[in-house]
Amino acid sequence: MLLRRFTVGAAVAALCALAVPAQADTPSTPPGRITVDVVGVNGSGCPQGTAGVTTASDNTSFSVTYSNYLAQAGAGSGGTEFRKNCQLALQVHVPQGFTYAIARADYRGFAHLQRGAYGQQRANYYFQGMPQTARTNHQFGGPYSDNWQASDQTDYQDLVFAPCGEERNLNVNSELRVYAGTSNPQALSFMSMDSTDGSVSTVYHFEWKECPAAA
Repeated sequence: MLLRRFTVGAAVAALCALAVPAQADTPSTPPGRITVDVVGVNGSGCPQGTAGVTTASDNTSFSVTYSNYLAQAGAGSGGTEFRKNCQLALQVHVPQGFTYAIARADYRGFAHLQRGAYGQQRANYYFQGMPQTARTNHQFGGPYSDNWQASDQTDYQDLVFAPCGEERNLNVNSELRVYAGTSNPQALSFMSMDSTDGSVSTVYHFEWKECPAAA
């Protein structure tokens, strides 16, 4: 079991970047210290030691950085290299009286897709013991050779919050797929979500909510 702890300092700024409908009462980010424990890492896209987590200093988000997350097809690629995935099990510890949901996720990477080839980025996240969220799918078609970005946004009324007063793992799943399609089978196509210098990361944005006062 892999265990890492990342600490966030106190913050009082509002969640400006995650504005919700006017009728929703959006609290400030919680005071105190937030920690994120990575308690499990599994998948071909994140071999041990190739995924890291950092938290924003204002308590609004956390970022996941990969250094070996690349799917490819064509040009001698192995039969399983067209699909890479990663599942992270996280424990997010928040100050008493608050709970959180994931309101938005921003995914980034680089893709080189031949004409006729295409790539897919898929993801979902859910709390331990609770129903999984729907798996989102973003598709990119060749010819394409550039950075790519995809975002998943959840409406406020559809957010799933962690149960108040309980610590449940947040499971974060992601996947990359590349298909040669009608492209030249001797030409390489690939799609990555990795960064050796930490400049490319997946960002998960929190939505905070105050828990009801104990009776």
